[in-house]
Amino acid sequence: MFRKILFILIVTLSALSSTVYAQKAPDPNGGNTGTVVDLDSTAGKIIDSVAKAKDTTVAGVSASVSKLANAVSTLANGDGHNKISINFVWLMMGGFLVFFMQAGFALVETGLTRAKNVAHTMAMNLFIYPAGVVGFFVSGFAIMFGGLGALGTLGGFDGLNHEVTVNLFGHTFGLFGAKGFCMNGVYDVGVLGFFVFQVVFMDATATIPTGAMAERWKFASFALSGLFVGGLIYPIYGNWVWGGGWLSQLGANFGLGHGHVDFAGSSVVHMAGGVLALVGAKMIGPRLGKYNKDGSINAIPGHNIPMAVLGALVLAFGWFGFNAGSTLAGTDLRLSVVAFNTLIASCMGAAASTLWIWFVRGNRPDVTMMVNGLLAGLVAITAPCAFVSPLGAVAIGLISGLIVVEVTLVVDRKLKIDDPVGAVAVHGANGLWGILALGLFADGTYGDGLNGVKGGVRGLFYGDGGQFVAEFIGGVVNFVWFAAAGWILFKLLDKIAGNRVNPEVELYGLDLHEMGLDGYAGVKMDKNAETPLSR
Repeated sequence: MFRKILFILIVTLSALSSTVYAQKAPDPNGGNTGTVVDLDSTAGKIIDSVAKAKDTTVAGVSASVSKLANAVSTLANGDGHNKISINFVWLMMGGFLVFFMQAGFALVETGLTRAKNVAHTMAMNLFIYPAGVVGFFVSGFAIMFGGLGALGTLGGFDGLNHEVTVNLFGHTFGLFGAKGFCMNGVYDVGVLGFFVFQVVFMDATATIPTGAMAERWKFASFALSGLFVGGLIYPIYGNWVWGGGWLSQLGANFGLGHGHVDFAGSSVVHMAGGVLALVGAKMIGPRLGKYNKDGSINAIPGHNIPMAVLGALVLAFGWFGFNAGSTLAGTDLRLSVVAFNTLIASCMGAAASTLWIWFVRGNRPDVTMMVNGLLAGLVAITAPCAFVSPLGAVAIGLISGLIVVEVTLVVDRKLKIDDPVGAVAVHGANGLWGILALGLFADGTYGDGLNGVKGGVRGLFYGDGGQFVAEFIGGVVNFVWFAAAGWILFKLLDKIAGNRVNPEVELYGLDLHEMGLDGYAGVKMDKNAETPLSR
């Protein structure tokens, strides 16, 4: 009996061993690369030794079976390690792409403002990165993700296990995390990789107000804002949506779809930054010369349109990391759907904004509206990108292009809020549209188990009105939280450092007074400083 078992075992292992070691020659087309032996050479050696075993006694068979078990265990461990490694690489690549978006923000904002403030605007887009990261490191990460639980796709570390909660109406509501301040107690490869990916999302939120408040915001006040946004304001709402907090549990607790869902940040990142930009721009007031006493508007064009266009393309490139990277797993093949939806929605946004400003609101195409239409489509698709079909992404992008034009005009003409780059329309309005679009167009093909709810995420058009309600609630909470927190923040900053530069500084340009040098060497500005004069 044992000899028959051993014979079958040896034949099987011999075949496996020959498969493992068959290809030793060069492999130009890659078809024979990636076999079992590439997982772990030790396992291959064990299989080979078992296949060549000649001891047919009970002890010999037992030893061979034990070796086989070790080989299978080794191969399984290697396979699991490789899967997690693929997820790590994808996560890091996504984070690096999102970081590169900071260059895009800097180029867009600087190009759409005036030459006399180029060093100041660039400096804000540079320094928001370290300021925000410090805040996120000290407290932001812990508040946002300290109660997240196990990082399943990144090795399963479960040390982020302290969520501060309150019990109301028989349900538990997560308020904020409390594990990982200064990254203490979470020294794990998965957690640190997750931090790198998430901190650049925070940075995008913190940098959005710099565009709306450009050309009159004191650098000291701005720098302090980065600490507060990264360390407290952004992470609290982020916890409610992405950290296991109460908005994410509206489905499990009250049957509202899968709770407030935001795949990559239409509300958590973009609407948040847009609301802060709206409040900040309103409180700091318009640039000198923007509005006349009779309410008429003076256009203040940007000084470098090629720079703005290049910045938009950099942002569009980085956005593939923003959205597709949010699968948090290279082994989640839905990332191709996410990437496609991101691409098509951005193009539809740019096309719609261009045609709308050309034939409905003006008489020629506007390059700045092309830029903002492209970005509007990206913002709007960021929440629903994983949950909608290609046609759904097309519809979302087209509507975003109309929204960005109309909201820009309302903010500028009706509300009399001076937003040099259109941040409120691009990020605020289309961030809201993005989460509402998810509540409408999610088709149920993805998201099974998300936020503890079975089945895919379905929007109103696919039979789940509760999902739309959850998205709407998340949008209202977003506006209330960031408007209130932003008002308090800018009031506090005005007391500490003052928000606005003196009129004389604003007229001459912020570069020399605030930064100590001209952004463009070899030129100087006149008093009105609309255009540079040669020295």
